[in-house]
Amino acid sequence: MSNGSWQPVAVSSGQLAEFVNEHSCIQVVDQNRGNLEELFLLRHPQYRFDKDYQAPLQDFLKRYDHPDFGQWFYFPWSNLLVRYLPEPLHLELRTGRNKNLITAVEQNRFYYSTVVILGLSVGSHAATVIAMTGGAKHFKLADPDNLSGDNLNRIRTGFQNVGIKKAIAAARQIFEINPYSEIELYLEGVNDTTADQILNDGDIIIEETDNPYWKLRARELARDQGLPVLMATDNGDGAIVDVERYDLNKNAPILNGLIGDLTAEGLKNMPSADLPKVAAEIAGADLVVPRMLESVAEVGKTLYSWPQLGTAANMCGSLLAYLTRRIIVGDDTLKSGRYTVSPEMIF
Repeated sequence: MSNGSWQPVAVSSGQLAEFVNEHSCIQVVDQNRGNLEELFLLRHPQYRFDKDYQAPLQDFLKRYDHPDFGQWFYFPWSNLLVRYLPEPLHLELRTGRNKNLITAVEQNRFYYSTVVILGLSVGSHAATVIAMTGGAKHFKLADPDNLSGDNLNRIRTGFQNVGIKKAIAAARQIFEINPYSEIELYLEGVNDTTADQILNDGDIIIEETDNPYWKLRARELARDQGLPVLMATDNGDGAIVDVERYDLNKNAPILNGLIGDLTAEGLKNMPSADLPKVAAEIAGADLVVPRMLESVAEVGKTLYSWPQLGTAANMCGSLLAYLTRRIIVGDDTLKSGRYTVSPEMIF
């Protein structure tokens, strides 16, 4: 499938008929009335157990349910034309069930944040869960890789997207949740040319690259700017999570001190024989579940690459989204460190 378009097209109500006629086989989705009724009920919880609300509902609908209300968006990759509520009401509707687990002040801070994600395998799960929970109107997504068939045991998409850029696939999913999103794509990934632009104006960095040099270099740049960094590594069905609060301490060691005083430049000049040890320290080899450890030893023998599971990738995304929200809303009780979440240990 071609990478093609990755942004929705806004269509005014006045253009609607002509637009539909110009696009053969277009599917039009208009759930405006149902969405407005859901919004009405969210605003009037007293009707949760009292179904006699048709009269006040009709008064509510008179204010909004007319042909020019809302915003239409066309998604070229699926040939869908969808009617959305205006941005403030769309946000109110889709975050209504977050209350009061997320307060109104927290939700506002979370929404108007900028999240940088480097690497869109595990990172794609973080992006979609952040968007689902009403966070980060503004994303910066960086990944040079295409989706492959063997990625789909752990990336939430279908085989129709094999061959397109991972960052594009993630952007499309975010826009379908919130077409008012502002997304910057860096399809060449993070490198010496793009790094400053990607990191500038970010509130937090989720680092999920495969490149050891950029794992270190991104943190060095983040520390200089006082930006917190999160990383989640899948571990069997569980996750190893790194939290680095450079926003609280710009003198904190890279990767919580797990690699000593090694710098990105030092890694670049390191003898090849020493790289596996560093990679193991970054990945958390001392915490890896036995089957993962045994499997890594078989790479290049009976296995082509190290194993990864969709259960772990989804968990990583949820953990990263949760931690991102805590940091964005100003929770300074979340400390730097390496954490493990292990279903095997829990169950």
